[in-house]
Amino acid sequence: MEHHDIVAVMVESPKGFRQKFDYDEKEERVRLKKVLPAGLIFPFDFGIIPGTKGEDGSPLEIIIVDEHATFPGCLVDCRIVGAIVCEQTEDDGRIMRDDCFLGVPLVSQLFSEVNNLTDLPKEIIDELEHFLNNYNDQAGKHFRITARLDAPEAVQLVNIRKKDDRPDD
Repeated sequence: MEHHDIVAVMVESPKGFRQKFDYDEKEERVRLKKVLPAGLIFPFDFGIIPGTKGEDGSPLEIIIVDEHATFPGCLVDCRIVGAIVCEQTEDDGRIMRDDCFLGVPLVSQLFSEVNNLTDLPKEIIDELEHFLNNYNDQAGKHFRITARLDAPEAVQLVNIRKKDDRPDD
């Protein structure tokens, strides 16, 4: 495993929570954004990859596939194992890419052998895609999953999206 496969991830919304938290860069704190509808909870910790910038100007989003939950603001060293490529239609009609990366904590015991998307059980990927579809449907967003990326392609995308390497959009 190469060092650039490892990223420090900041947890925003923990596994098992209905609360959606977002990191507020200006305040340097985690802020409660909304509460999900009854029955909809985060299946894993959801967070961001600090120091990156997606098409929407926000840090890249990552799902932390792990047997344990953490807490908002927790930093977790993860290896990137893949990504779910997504598109959503903005209110103004623009179609924007909103990929969701998948990472496994270096300290995970249950997922210690997972280095690529194909190493994960199909049921986990299906559950994550189902959650993403439901989450965006509840938010009233036109959303669709267009592809799955294995670790090398996902790592390459993260490296391309690092803020320091990109001119300001």
